[in-house]
Amino acid sequence: MKKSYVYFMTNKNNTVIYIGVTSNLIKRVYQHKTKGFKGFTLKYNCTKLVYFEEFEDIKKAIEREKQLKSGNRKRKEELIQSLNPKWNDLSDGWIFQF
Repeated sequence: MKKSYVYFMTNKNNTVIYIGVTSNLIKRVYQHKTKGFKGFTLKYNCTKLVYFEEFEDIKKAIEREKQLKSGNRKRKEELIQSLNPKWNDLSDGWIFQF
Protein backbone atom coordinates (compact mmCIF):
# COMPACT_ATOMS: atom_id res chain seq x y z
CA MET A 1 0.00 0.00 0.00
CA LYS A 2 1.20 3.52 -0.84
CA LYS A 3 2.27 5.68 2.09
CA SER A 4 0.88 9.15 2.69
CA TYR A 5 2.28 12.11 4.57
CA VAL A 6 1.14 15.16 6.45
CA TYR A 7 3.86 17.80 6.39
CA PHE A 8 4.65 21.31 7.61
CA MET A 9 6.49 23.85 5.49
CA THR A 10 7.69 27.22 6.73
CA ASN A 11 9.70 30.18 5.49
CA LYS A 12 13.25 31.29 6.30
CA ASN A 13 12.18 33.12 9.47
CA ASN A 14 9.65 30.48 10.63
CA THR A 15 6.88 33.07 10.69
CA VAL A 16 4.26 31.03 8.82
CA ILE A 17 3.35 27.35 8.90
CA TYR A 18 1.75 25.59 5.94
CA ILE A 19 0.23 22.14 6.47
CA GLY A 20 -0.27 19.80 3.53
CA VAL A 21 -0.93 16.17 2.68
CA THR A 22 0.68 14.13 -0.09
CA SER A 23 1.42 10.61 -1.25
CA ASN A 24 4.88 11.61 -2.52
CA LEU A 25 6.66 13.75 0.07
CA ILE A 26 9.94 14.15 -1.82
CA LYS A 27 8.23 15.31 -5.00
CA ARG A 28 5.88 17.65 -3.14
CA VAL A 29 8.71 19.28 -1.17
CA TYR A 30 10.61 19.74 -4.44
CA GLN A 31 7.56 21.45 -5.94
CA HIS A 32 7.40 23.85 -2.99
CA LYS A 33 11.13 24.58 -3.15
CA THR A 34 11.03 25.28 -6.89
CA LYS A 35 7.88 27.39 -6.61
CA GLY A 36 5.87 24.89 -8.63
CA PHE A 37 2.60 25.80 -6.91
CA LYS A 38 0.79 29.09 -6.91
CA GLY A 39 -0.86 29.91 -3.63
CA PHE A 40 0.05 30.13 0.04
CA THR A 41 3.51 28.54 -0.05
CA LEU A 42 4.61 30.65 -3.02
CA LYS A 43 3.19 33.86 -1.54
CA TYR A 44 4.88 33.31 1.82
CA ASN A 45 8.03 31.61 0.45
CA CYS A 46 7.53 28.36 2.40
CA THR A 47 10.49 26.27 1.32
CA LYS A 48 11.59 24.54 4.55
CA LEU A 49 10.21 21.15 5.53
CA VAL A 50 10.15 21.23 9.33
CA TYR A 51 7.82 18.38 10.28
CA PHE A 52 6.06 15.37 8.79
CA GLU A 53 4.10 12.29 9.78
CA GLU A 54 3.77 9.08 7.74
CA PHE A 55 0.53 7.12 7.27
CA GLU A 56 -0.40 3.83 5.65
CA ASP A 57 -3.84 5.16 4.62
CA ILE A 58 -4.51 8.43 2.74
CA LYS A 59 -7.84 8.79 4.57
CA LYS A 60 -6.03 8.80 7.92
CA ALA A 61 -3.53 11.35 6.59
CA ILE A 62 -6.33 13.66 5.42
CA GLU A 63 -8.08 13.26 8.76
CA ARG A 64 -4.87 14.19 10.58
CA GLU A 65 -4.27 17.15 8.28
CA LYS A 66 -7.72 18.54 9.12
CA GLN A 67 -7.09 18.02 12.83
CA LEU A 68 -3.75 19.83 12.67
CA LYS A 69 -5.12 22.70 10.59
CA SER A 70 -7.87 23.28 13.15
CA GLY A 71 -5.33 23.64 15.97
CA ASN A 72 -3.69 26.85 17.07
CA ARG A 73 -0.16 27.93 16.20
CA LYS A 74 1.19 27.06 19.66
CA ARG A 75 0.22 23.40 19.20
CA LYS A 76 1.85 23.32 15.76
CA GLU A 77 5.04 24.86 17.14
CA GLU A 78 5.08 22.30 19.97
CA LEU A 79 4.80 19.45 17.45
CA ILE A 80 7.66 20.83 15.39
CA GLN A 81 9.85 21.43 18.43
CA SER A 82 9.19 17.93 19.78
CA LEU A 83 11.00 16.40 16.80
CA ASN A 84 12.89 19.31 15.27
CA PRO A 85 13.74 21.83 18.02
CA LYS A 86 15.99 23.96 15.79
CA TRP A 87 13.43 24.07 12.95
CA ASN A 88 16.02 22.68 10.53
CA ASP A 89 15.01 21.92 6.96
CA LEU A 90 14.44 18.17 7.12
CA SER A 91 14.88 17.91 3.36
CA ASP A 92 18.48 19.16 3.44
CA GLY A 93 20.59 16.55 1.73
CA TRP A 94 17.69 15.00 -0.18
CA ILE A 95 18.40 14.30 -3.83
CA PHE A 96 15.53 15.44 -6.02
CA GLN A 97 15.39 13.32 -9.19
CA PHE A 98 12.25 12.74 -11.20
